[in-house]
Amino acid sequence: MRRAGLAALALLWALPVWCQYPGQVTKGSKQAPTLRAVAVLEWTGEAGHPKASRIVPVCVFDGEELQDGGIYLARPEPMALTPGVEYELQQDGKPMGLFDIGSAGQDQGAWVGLGAWKPLAIPKPKPSMDEVARSRIDEEESDQPILHRKHHADEGTAESRKSGSDAGSASSEPPPAADPDRPTLHKKSSSDSSGDSGGNSGSSAGSDPDQPTLHRKDSPDTTASGSAPPDDPDRPVLKKSKKKQPEDVGQVDSVSDVTDPDRPLLKRGKSSGSGAEVVPTLVGLPAEMEQTVAVSDAKSRPEHPWSFSWANADDETRMQSALEAIARDALGQNPPPPPSPSRKTTHKSAKPAPPPPQPAPLLDEQFRVFELAYGSGATLVLSARADGSPDHDPSKQKFVTLIAQPDLYGNALVLLKSVTDSAHLDETPRMRLIDAVDAMADNRGELLFEMRGATQRQFVLYRVMRGRAEKLFVTGGS
Repeated sequence: MRRAGLAALALLWALPVWCQYPGQVTKGSKQAPTLRAVAVLEWTGEAGHPKASRIVPVCVFDGEELQDGGIYLARPEPMALTPGVEYELQQDGKPMGLFDIGSAGQDQGAWVGLGAWKPLAIPKPKPSMDEVARSRIDEEESDQPILHRKHHADEGTAESRKSGSDAGSASSEPPPAADPDRPTLHKKSSSDSSGDSGGNSGSSAGSDPDQPTLHRKDSPDTTASGSAPPDDPDRPVLKKSKKKQPEDVGQVDSVSDVTDPDRPLLKRGKSSGSGAEVVPTLVGLPAEMEQTVAVSDAKSRPEHPWSFSWANADDETRMQSALEAIARDALGQNPPPPPSPSRKTTHKSAKPAPPPPQPAPLLDEQFRVFELAYGSGATLVLSARADGSPDHDPSKQKFVTLIAQPDLYGNALVLLKSVTDSAHLDETPRMRLIDAVDAMADNRGELLFEMRGATQRQFVLYRVMRGRAEKLFVTGGS
């Protein structure tokens, strides 16, 4: 009884261990995420043929969250600027070119990529149904001869060997009638060859004496009788020269004591061609610099344009006028209201009111309308600047950026308003719209802005959803 109790106790102790390890451990394999990088291409000159260009990384989506493209997997250059990476240049979500990175470096403390702007590959147009039908008709009505493969009588037998189901049908078909005038090639038997070589008159008696016969060429060392052929004394013979060539030895002097700093040095190694290509780069932030979005994704995705189509063209003009009025109010450009007339003035002495002054012009105005998701409605972005003094002093400029959407009553509902001046750019940088981009590959666009200060700049992504503009991602300062 004691032994039976100990055996039962040992079995109960091993039961949970056996349940935890059933005998095979399987590890579920998850599909690796597809990385998606977003950058900004900056250039001067003509689009497609820039005088100087550079690409600035913004972010990299690793499948879960957005990473800073300027420091993500930097070994030493960031992964987004690895030579050979190709970016697709986009404008309103439509491709406008390709940019291949050739090298990477640092410009004023930030990583930038240098490369070449290439045009898009022109896809080959597919033929229409009418063209396909017309080509078939032309082929059928053509007088040109067409070569077809002739089916011989022994093909049915060969096929019947492969599949026994067709054996009866293949063997039952009668062979085609032979053409008596058609030449026939016969394989020469071994007896004929031996008769030819050995002089057998019986095997060659039925052959035509005037018919030429092909014989196998014997090797030069042996003949039909097996003896070596006689040497031709006049036959030229090529022989390998046994004379040893003299060594090409040059005189080499030691130059270890030479200390000339301008003396050129030759290094042994693989030739790299005529040298690296000189690529012009941008320095600083010139006024004529242009910007566009660049996206690099290993997976090809369908094109998603971000432009919004208005049902009525007058709605766009009305919404732009409403945002311009809000921008002028934020910049302090709206004139004060006219004074109300005094009660003491009589009707006869009252003068007609002067016409209202013209609104002050907005400088560098940019008005864009986006549809950031299918069926999401219009998203309005307006940015402008104004001179803050009558003498147009550049040091007293003011900047404004508005993000708005139409409300239920057709009025402009401001979701975000950024106002700053040239004296407080480091505290509140100026927001410059670049474009909309799908940074997370979810078919929803984000607004990409450049936050430019007096001494540094950043890039920021805003997501507009449910009547709010939320900051989604900010790069490091540079």
